[in-house]
Amino acid sequence: MTIEIGEIQAILPHRYPFLLVDRIRELEVGQRIVGIKNVTVNEPFFQGHFPDRPIMPGVLILEAMAQVGGVLAFKSFPSAGRPVVYLTGVDGAKFRKPVVPGDQLRFEVHVLKRRPPFWKMQAKAYVEADLVCEAELTAMVTEEKDGKRDA
Repeated sequence: MTIEIGEIQAILPHRYPFLLVDRIRELEVGQRIVGIKNVTVNEPFFQGHFPDRPIMPGVLILEAMAQVGGVLAFKSFPSAGRPVVYLTGVDGAKFRKPVVPGDQLRFEVHVLKRRPPFWKMQAKAYVEADLVCEAELTAMVTEEKDGKRDA
């Protein structure tokens, strides 16, 4: 299942410059997801990180992985209500290689364990075949009620 940017924007509350997912390539509801971020020289963070040698900040790679995991949780939510996803933990984060303008990041996220309302996911980011970042992410998935987030 492919999900394009319009549907991603309907799912995630993030917007420019903080929406860090361009497309979902694969989705197995409740199990795994593959997302894409095209990294361009026009990204606002490259103005200061670093002007002479632009490198995508590692925390933004983690955020992008969390956003992809959020799409998975949203699409896997069991009730008819609208889910809200909060990142609650990052464990074992490792940054293996720099991500630079022109790279295409591929995020692979799969569910390790679910104990409602918490999800534990393994997330990996690749540029081509190279692993550039990995971490275990924990998220709380809850339902929005009457326009308010139930957290």
